[in-house]
Amino acid sequence: MNATSANDIFRQSIRDYHRADHVDTPIDNPYPSGDFAHLLYRKNWIDTVQWHLEDLIRSPDIQPGELVAVKRRIDQSNQDRTDVVEIMDSVLYQQFAQITPKPTARMNSETPAWLLDRMSILQLKIYHFAEQTDRTDVSDEHRQRAAQKLAVLQEQEADLARCFDELLDDIQTGNRYVKVYRQMKMYNDPTLNPVLYKK
Repeated sequence: MNATSANDIFRQSIRDYHRADHVDTPIDNPYPSGDFAHLLYRKNWIDTVQWHLEDLIRSPDIQPGELVAVKRRIDQSNQDRTDVVEIMDSVLYQQFAQITPKPTARMNSETPAWLLDRMSILQLKIYHFAEQTDRTDVSDEHRQRAAQKLAVLQEQEADLARCFDELLDDIQTGNRYVKVYRQMKMYNDPTLNPVLYKK
């Protein structure tokens, strides 16, 4: 697995979502459940739905009850996103388990899966800024600003791809290592969130 294949899967997920373009569209993951590609597709699908939930919650016409419901969906989505990233890190950690880092190896603060998380969200930004450059209901200035931002995002895409491939290569050759720290979120845990456990 490399950055090119990961980004291809992220783009596929985004295209598939936008066929219906609705937050309640059920995921139809085309990859076998045991494949890492399955996790990448699932990860991006979560990101894509959440992207559009974030749009919905900012509607000036949203009713208070709907706003609360969407906010709770976003909270759950954040938890789902974290869970999938941690599963991906566990899979990658197992793949690298037999590699002994060199004495000179440097620790990387970001794990491969959290870098994939950034790459997934970046593909969403690229998709939606590209949409803005094609709009016919806005000024030329709007399209030009969007095109300038799109160019920066595409440069970032290339940079993150290189960083990801270099990180995997460095881990495999023992030149870098990572530690997998589980996210210790408290707000969804009824035993840790005081608003929940004091009820």
